Amino acid sequence: MDSLDIKILEILQRDAEQQVAQIAEQVGLSTTPCWRRIQRLKEAGVITRQVALVDAQKVNVGVTVFVSVRTSTHTQEWFERFRATVQAIPEVVEFYRMSGDVDYLLRVVVPDIAAYDGVYKRLTAGTSLRDVSSSFAMEELKLTTALPLSYVK
Repeated sequence: MDSLDIKILEILQRDAEQQVAQIAEQVGLSTTPCWRRIQRLKEAGVITRQVALVDAQKVNVGVTVFVSVRTSTHTQEWFERFRATVQAIPEVVEFYRMSGDVDYLLRVVVPDIAAYDGVYKRLTAGTSLRDVSSSFAMEELKLTTALPLSYVK
């Protein structure tokens, strides 16, 4: 990737709805070469998909809960069952295996505490867990889907 690819990615991360001609103008290319670069970025798997970002408040899932999970079991069979349980819960929007004291970290979005209780019950019914700790976000201070591109080699 060169500096033009990085500029294209920066633009697309801000607003992927822009027409190729608009992007081309911003990076100093004509439309066809810009389109080709975007296609190459897609084919190389750099651009993985284009989505619409939805306002959580307007779709009534404005409460964010970070859920830390610790387990005593680390078998592949247990993990597959736990992963299937988590993936079946649409309110879980992010799911990570962690290092350190916490084994897994989930980001859950719900309308309220009662809805989170339902998520909690589905989560704990599917597998045996040693500890589940939930932290409710009080205020969103930064939220972005744009990745920093200054590390591109």
